[in-house]
Amino acid sequence: MPEIWKSDTANDVPARVQRLQVWLKELGSAVVAYSGGVDSTYLAAVAAQTLGARALAVTADSPSLPRRRLEEAVEWARRLGLNHRVIRTCELDNPAYAANNADRCFHCKFSLFERLTDIAREEGYAAVLDGANSDDRGDYRPGSEAARRLGVRSPLQELGFTKADIRAASRALGLPTADRPASACLASRIPYGSPVTAEALARVERAEDALSDLGFRQLRVRAHGDVARIEIAPEEFARLLDAAARAAAHDAVRACGFRFVAVDLLGYRTGSLNEGVTRP
Repeated sequence: MPEIWKSDTANDVPARVQRLQVWLKELGSAVVAYSGGVDSTYLAAVAAQTLGARALAVTADSPSLPRRRLEEAVEWARRLGLNHRVIRTCELDNPAYAANNADRCFHCKFSLFERLTDIAREEGYAAVLDGANSDDRGDYRPGSEAARRLGVRSPLQELGFTKADIRAASRALGLPTADRPASACLASRIPYGSPVTAEALARVERAEDALSDLGFRQLRVRAHGDVARIEIAPEEFARLLDAAARAAAHDAVRACGFRFVAVDLLGYRTGSLNEGVTRP
């Protein structure tokens, strides 16, 4: 793996990267919650480079994690030489999670961080880390409360890394996630109040895979009962002006079990189902 930072860019990112390295060295060891996303991959890579075998990247496998994403996380961990482990989590067994109220993410993260905290305690790691960044403060994220309660640290957030900073630093490291679209668990596609089930998650996953196979890059399929509301990046709207492409997208999503297929005119945006949510 190359050095943590090689750049002449006149901004704060190199200084933040250096502070992160010092922060990790002072910590000494860590369990990193590693999903294969942009943030957690960067944190896991720097932790591995700084701490070696004293950094353990752990991926939680559950029905809310797309299979393609799990496969990528495992492959990237191998390529990056991470000390990596996959554990199975069963958040769907928790009625408070399956009910899908606005605090769903809290129950998921609490279960995950509790497992990681147990691993850290039993195997002698100093702390559990997650990949939250400073931009995350602007969205409704009840999972951050679970992290706070269990003492999980978020060094990227604490040191002021934005998403753009993490992408820039990831490019410097040559990480495969540097320009990867933002990702989130499949449960985030189901509106609050609609139960989260394995079947609903699988239907969304199939629909998103089908659209990805058609060439759409940044997308979400929000499941409103038998209606699939597709969010795609505005720059990809032009593709839907072609009748053949539009028909292919429609038929692919319907084949996954939806009766109607709609396109959100505002396009892709993170956390769109949080719009209008009153924070506790």
